[in-house]
Order: sequence, then structure tokens, then C-alpha cells
Amino acid sequence: MSFDRTPKIAPSILSADFANFGAEIAAVEAQGADWIHVDVMDGHFVPNITFGPTTCAAIRPHIKTVMDVHLMIAPVDPYIQAFADAGADFITAHVEAGPHIHRTLQAIRAAGARPGVALNPGTPATAVAEVLDLVDLVCVMTVNPGFGGQSFIDMTAKIQQLRTMIGDRPIHIEIDGGVAPGTAKSVVDAGADVLVAGSAVFKGGSVHNPGPYGDNIRAIRAAYA
Repeated sequence: MSFDRTPKIAPSILSADFANFGAEIAAVEAQGADWIHVDVMDGHFVPNITFGPTTCAAIRPHIKTVMDVHLMIAPVDPYIQAFADAGADFITAHVEAGPHIHRTLQAIRAAGARPGVALNPGTPATAVAEVLDLVDLVCVMTVNPGFGGQSFIDMTAKIQQLRTMIGDRPIHIEIDGGVAPGTAKSVVDAGADVLVAGSAVFKGGSVHNPGPYGDNIRAIRAAYA
């Protein structure tokens, strides 16, 4: 997987039809999705429960692009190998989820996945300064994690700071939460290159009527083009 900073759209299956994940993934990829984002929540670190490694393994054969697994769980380390075995390309852990993020990121790499580190809205960019050489992705939360469909929280200054900190390292800056045509340009201009979008991609469409997925993806792209 070669690195490039061309902005990418990563639809979150949190907003898809849970009874039709395989078909939803195929539909949204056919309509222009670059990555597929999988939000894993445990009801402990965040106030919601979604899916585990078994679901990831079940949907992996349907994903032809990139499987981007975002672990909103604590503890993280006991589950890394299971998500890697399930086929995750990226595994992102929260810096707030445990005391040893350096060890966690090492474990993700050792398991064969690309490590990512996520920052909640209340966590400063400097919290990841000492682990940038261990990661392939930094995820900036632009909502408080736990539920889809929330309003965007402006993290432009944090994105700009991270972009400066990263320099020429091959590290993606991902934005997760509230991404829509009205917010996409500001985050891309600040330095983000992976935009996670849930309801903004899946609204108005279905596996039987996937055209709106493409319309929604193109609208987000047009906003920052």
C-alpha cells in the first residue's frame, strides 16, 4: 500500500444497514469510497457497543479497498491480535485508552497491521509527539466518540499543529466525526487527507438504491476540490 496525501473518503459502516454489511460495502466502494472505516466500541471507553473481531473477519472478504479499524475500546492490547487476524489494514487505538500507548502501537505493528493513534477533542496534539515515529495514521476526533450523526467540533488548529509536527513523515491525518460537504474543505486545507464520513455518505441511499452514496461522496469531494 503506497503512501500518498491525496484526500480519501472513508465511509463508516456505523451508518450502514447492519443486516446488509457485505452488500453495503460493495455498494459504497462501487460508488467511489477509498477506504472502509470500522468503528469498534465497547460500552466502556465510549457509551455504545458496536462490533468485534468476528464481524470484522466476516466483512473482510467484501472489502476491496482498505479496512480501517478504529478501536474505541479499553483495554486495547488483549484484542490487537484478533483484529489483525480479522484482516484489518489499519488498527487505531486511542491515546486516552490506556497508560502505555507506545507499547500498544508496537504491538499493532508486530501483529502485522498499520498502527494509528486517535485523539479525543479534549486531548492536545502534543499527546502523540513521542509516538509519531511509530504510527502510519493520526486520527483527530471531531466529535466526542460513541455515536454517529453528531455535530462537527472544529479541530482545525489541532490538525494544523499535527501537520507541522508530522513534517515529511508518511503519516495520514484522519478526521472522524461530523464530516460533510460543509466541513470537508476546512479540514483538508488544514492538512487532513482521510475523511471518515458516516451519515453524510449513507443518507438517502440503500443497497437497492446506491446512487445517493455516490452523489454524497462526490459532494464531499467537490467541497475541497
